Amino acid sequence: MFDCDGVLVDSETVSCRVDSELLAEIGIKVGVDEISERFVGTTSREMCETLGREHGVDVPEAFRRRLLDTILARFETELTPIDGIADALARLPQPRCVTSSSEPRRIRRSLELTGLLAHFEPHLFSAKMVARGKPAPDLFLHAAERMGFVPADCLAIEDSVAGVTAARAAGMTVLGFTGGGHCGPGHAERLERAGADLVFAEMRALPDLVQARGAA
Repeated sequence: MFDCDGVLVDSETVSCRVDSELLAEIGIKVGVDEISERFVGTTSREMCETLGREHGVDVPEAFRRRLLDTILARFETELTPIDGIADALARLPQPRCVTSSSEPRRIRRSLELTGLLAHFEPHLFSAKMVARGKPAPDLFLHAAERMGFVPADCLAIEDSVAGVTAARAAGMTVLGFTGGGHCGPGHAERLERAGADLVFAEMRALPDLVQARGAA
């Protein structure tokens, strides 16, 4: 099971920059680094609701739609796949799916732009499909059921504390990935503290790691 942002596509620096720019326009001044540290791996709704409460600002639904539209527009020219991901996927014979906190429209467009959609379609699972997003285990449990596997036989690839926490709570083996552009010093240690069974930074190493783990 693959997270999308920061695992398949190197999108987090782009989206966090857009988040910071647009939030400032409605009176919520928060830096890119803070957004990355606190909210990568969670839904935009959770980010907006949390920051709205903290700053005393009512964040309307229309703002979240504008946020998504702006991020997708930036992706058209700035989004790139994670280095080595296409090669890694070509070497992985196991069934796979996407388990992402992002909106379905963002997941699909991200994979289209980077040429990765065919590796996963139709198995694209979004937090919009469950009651609770990451760090709750709901999305991983939903995906495992739909894919026909018990959670203990699944392996999740995650780049965020929220994602690692969610996959562990679902009873899965978790590999933490630190090769995204947003992963700075100390990120590997944060993923380990969240419960990652192993942390790696080069996506081309993934097939050998999966084979060693023997997970679905």
